[in-house]
Amino acid sequence: MITSRWNVENVDNLREHPSIQEAAMWMREGEVIAFPTETVYGLGANACSNEAIEKIFEAKGRPSDNPLIVHIANQDQLKQAASSWSHTAERLMDAFWPGPLTIILPKNKSIAERTTAGLESVGVRMPDHPVALALIEAAGVPIAAPSANRSGKPSPTKGDHVDKDLNGRIKGIIDAGTTGVGLESTVVEVTDDQVTILRPGGITKAQLESVVENVSWDHALFEKEQVPKSPGMKYTHYAPDAPLFLIEGSNDFFQSVIDRFRSEGKRVGILVSDELASHLSTDVLKTLGTSTRVEGIAQRLYDQLRAFDETEVDVILAEMYPIDGLGEALMNRLLKAAGNQVISEHKERD
Repeated sequence: MITSRWNVENVDNLREHPSIQEAAMWMREGEVIAFPTETVYGLGANACSNEAIEKIFEAKGRPSDNPLIVHIANQDQLKQAASSWSHTAERLMDAFWPGPLTIILPKNKSIAERTTAGLESVGVRMPDHPVALALIEAAGVPIAAPSANRSGKPSPTKGDHVDKDLNGRIKGIIDAGTTGVGLESTVVEVTDDQVTILRPGGITKAQLESVVENVSWDHALFEKEQVPKSPGMKYTHYAPDAPLFLIEGSNDFFQSVIDRFRSEGKRVGILVSDELASHLSTDVLKTLGTSTRVEGIAQRLYDQLRAFDETEVDVILAEMYPIDGLGEALMNRLLKAAGNQVISEHKERD
């Protein structure tokens, strides 16, 4: 398959742009198109077509028991995607849509079974990106869209990332430059007035609590085996080619771990903040920006994880960050990328 690539960065009147119109036409025809959102690039297909959704799984190599998030552009498409929603869910929509919040709702019967992996619920969100909104509106149907990468690899934040993973496997890529948030959406389930976070993301727990009083974490976030109600809950994700370990401890301990791996003949890469970088010596150094701006670190995470695949390192060691605010989502992604492998100074001393 020849993969088309349309550049729409800095384009005015997106809804009527020929590239958007062509991509939307292909989506109506059942093809798969990658497009930017404010979080990461999505791999989109008609959420009402089992045949179209199957092409997403084929392109990604994604397990078919993992549900997909449905993206909408307006209220009419919400009615196409969901059969009902509560007052609490509507309050969240009013506060955070368009934006990086996915809400689990009872699905409309028009949504394909393959989209929800057989579940009677569906995750719905309205992305806060002009290209995504223009494309979904032009397509005229809700669009199911996981991240536009091969399954298990770091999510794409640039068109080039999508091209590397999926060229020849999908119909087209809409390129609009680098995404903003850099981490996927927060996924929540709403029961009466209770909101449960199934996946941390671009909307923090504190932000949710500013709208709804009762917000809690889903216990499944801390279990290795569960039936997935949300994308990103079941399988290892976001991993570079080389094994990744998170380092918990002092600067001197971090350096000692680097030295230990190098003494074994391994080429070591490190992924750290600007502040920590000045204290360490290694083979390959990648920085994520200042530790005082977790938003900047989150935005650069996937791009830098991918960059290690070009360096021929044998192992990657990464810094850990406070689990607070957006740090909740950042550490969730780092732990998944590392397969929960943490080398702790405290445990070694014990």
